Amino acid sequence: MVEELVAAGVTVASVGAVYVMSAARVVKQYERGVVLRLGRLRREVKEPGFTMIVPGVDRLRKVNMQIVTMPIPAQEGITRDNVTVRVDAVVYFKVVDAADAIIRVEDYKFAVSQMAQTSLRSIIGKSELDDLLSNREKLNEGLELMIDSPAVEWGVTIDRVEIKDVSLPETMKRSMARQAEAARDRRARVINADAELQASKKLAQAAEAMSDQPAALQLRLLQTVVAVAAEKNSTLVLPFPVELLRFLERAQGGPPAAAPPRPRKELRDEAEDAGETGELDELEAVGNLDLGPTEAAEAAEKAARMLRLGPLEPVGPLPEPEAESLPGLLGPTEEKDDEKSGGEKAAEGDDDRR
Repeated sequence: MVEELVAAGVTVASVGAVYVMSAARVVKQYERGVVLRLGRLRREVKEPGFTMIVPGVDRLRKVNMQIVTMPIPAQEGITRDNVTVRVDAVVYFKVVDAADAIIRVEDYKFAVSQMAQTSLRSIIGKSELDDLLSNREKLNEGLELMIDSPAVEWGVTIDRVEIKDVSLPETMKRSMARQAEAARDRRARVINADAELQASKKLAQAAEAMSDQPAALQLRLLQTVVAVAAEKNSTLVLPFPVELLRFLERAQGGPPAAAPPRPRKELRDEAEDAGETGELDELEAVGNLDLGPTEAAEAAEKAARMLRLGPLEPVGPLPEPEAESLPGLLGPTEEKDDEKSGGEKAAEGDDDRR
């Protein structure tokens, strides 16, 4: 009898142990348990720790409540400014309602992945290339809002969406490189021009200061000579002031520079005002003829004289020299002519006597 009782107790204990083992569940700290009893959802969500279910009747589904990092496959699309790009991103999300994540969607991870891909393609089509390259924060916010709107019903919330990379065609990369190079060249030229402007202002101030003290210019010249000679040059170039050459030219009394030729119309007007157009007509007629070298030179000299001095004014008759001053003024040839004329007068007197 005792043996039967012991055997029955052992059997009951064994059955109880098996029941406890099959009914016992452990929910981890980052998980939540959803119980389905005979296929019906129980609103009671199992918290982390040890819990019991009815074996064969209840079914426990554990849901991870951690943030899930899911890469979005690269999506190729055409931007609003008709540029083909390839964009990939990453989405961070987590489950906030374990019951909705199990009941409302079959696989919430797959659903979030598909929604992220379609939203990314939509963002590519609505944006321009410059926005994709420089204004990513705004695009990330828009992409997060597009994914989060349907995901809320699945018990999932989107924590963050980031665009990782934007792949461009090689032709577009070369075009952008040329554009960037042109922009940098433009900035460099502007900077150089600004530097030249500042340097010119400083040089103008320095020249104004040196003009007050002529010796300062000589000192600057000597400093330049010392700087050039310090580099072991075999040739030394000294600047020679042009003003000194002009002073020497004026000291030598060189011929004055010829006046520039006056226009023919101006000469014609002056001649008509003075009533002396005959000489000018003669020069114009001579200029139209086919003259030889000598005649052409004479005509050119006469024209140049007119252009420099203007029309000549008529001069009155010269005064006759006094008789006393004639011997001194006449040369040897003129004296012989006087003797000859005297002899002729004597011969004429003899003929008259006869």
